[in-house]
Formats: sequence, C-alpha cells, structure tokens
Amino acid sequence: MLSFVDLVVRPEFSVSAVDCRDDHRGWSAEPPRQDVRLVLVRRGGFRRRVRGVPADLDRTVGYLGLPGEEEQFAHPAGGDECTSIGLEPALWHAIAGDAPRVRGSSLYVDGRLDLAHRRLLAAARTDPSEELVGLVGEIVRRVVTTTVPDGTADQALVARARGVIGDDHPAAAGLLPLAALLGVSPYRLSRAFTRELGVSLTRYRNRVRVARALDRLEQGELHLAAAAADLGFADQAHLCRTVREHLGHTPTALRRLLATERTSAPSGESAAASRTKIDA
Repeated sequence: MLSFVDLVVRPEFSVSAVDCRDDHRGWSAEPPRQDVRLVLVRRGGFRRRVRGVPADLDRTVGYLGLPGEEEQFAHPAGGDECTSIGLEPALWHAIAGDAPRVRGSSLYVDGRLDLAHRRLLAAARTDPSEELVGLVGEIVRRVVTTTVPDGTADQALVARARGVIGDDHPAAAGLLPLAALLGVSPYRLSRAFTRELGVSLTRYRNRVRVARALDRLEQGELHLAAAAADLGFADQAHLCRTVREHLGHTPTALRRLLATERTSAPSGESAAASRTKIDA
C-alpha cells in the first residue's frame, strides 16, 4: 500500500510525505513523470532501477529523477517512508542551468543534506521556499557537472531586493516570486543575501515585517489575526512565533510594554521637553 500526504503544494514545487507498506522483491514499473523529483528516505529502504541500472536507497542514499525517465521499484525490506520533492522544470533550470548534465541519479546524503532535509520539513507549515532552494542548490553542486555561476554584483542585487521588500511589493512575499521579478536565479538571490548581510532572505524579510508589527502594536493594535494577514504572516501563530524569535517578547507583552512607555512621560509635555528641563 502506498500513501501520499501533501505537505506543501505550490505552482513551482511540491513536498509530499510518502509511506510505502509494500513488501515484494519483484520490480514494478511506474509511468514516466514530467517533473524533476528529489526523493530522500526517512525510514527503511527500497530499490530503484533506471536504464537497467539498479540502486539501493536508504537514509544515506536518495535519488534525483528527471522528466520522462522509465522507473522501476522493488521493496524487499518491507516498506519505507520518504520525502518526495517535485520541481517544475522552470524552477529546476533556474537553479541547475538551462542544460544541466547530471552525473548520476543516486545521491549520497551526508549530514549536511540530512539537516537541510529536516529544516525543509520543519518550515513546511510556513514558507519553505528558501530551505527548498538551498537544499536543491546543494544537490545541484554535487550531481550537476555543468558549472552553475554564482553571479557577481551581489551588493547591487541585494539592494534591489531590499527595495522591493521595503516597498511591500507582492513579489516580496516569497523567494521564488522575488527572484522572478528581479530576473535572477532563486539560488543566487538566496546566497547573495547570506553573503552580503549574514542572514537569510527569509530572516531579513521577517525583520522588516516585525518592524511593521511593532509600529502597529505601538499604536495599540488589538486584532493580531488581522495584523498577521496584513503583514504577510501565515497566521496569528506565525506572527507570534516570529515576533518572539526576533524580540524575545510576545505581541501581547510588547503592546503592554510600549503602552507603558508611551504613558511614562510627564503629562502635558513631551519627553524631549522634559529632558531639556533636566539638562538645564
């Protein structure tokens, strides 16, 4: 028995949890698919055969499937649990290049890839685009023999991206639409942010959103769910988690704190005027 649970479904990619309970040593054929697939094993193992070449897959070896491949599978170990990542060809080429040459379909999964896989799953409930692009970019560096240029002028690129984020353009909502708007690879944009600012694009964008949330809390915002929707968070819980991560306080605590600070200045005069009297 084979079951799929969609964790993330976007126009450019999908992430699914696959649970296979089959137990057979014979090969079963699957119809060719049109997307690029990255499959990483979380538990158990199975066998895959492409172009007559078999491979044993488990937590240390995954595979990269390309469009149109005729695949066969066997499950002699009694089943497995995997993560299946589907990439639309446009996204794959944006990361791997227009005509990538793949060294082979089997992929050694070391500790860094294992961690990147886990981070992708952890981010699935919000926006996993950056984690996904980072994971795929790392795999491209290992299995694609053509050179994927990192690009130059990262400082100018990051400045343009920051301008789009600061203007609250709709494309700033995610890595993929932002890269498309700027006309660059999402992998390049993601790496450029880390190199130039020392933080990921997602964390920078959340920093801007948190500043806007502070503005609203300072003004006495009471409806956190509405604020979360307006500011681009997935939901109220996402807003609360992000604000606490960046500031160390919940929105409710910040609202009380900022309200206290607003009312702490002497009545009838500004804080600046009060400081002037003290300095005098």
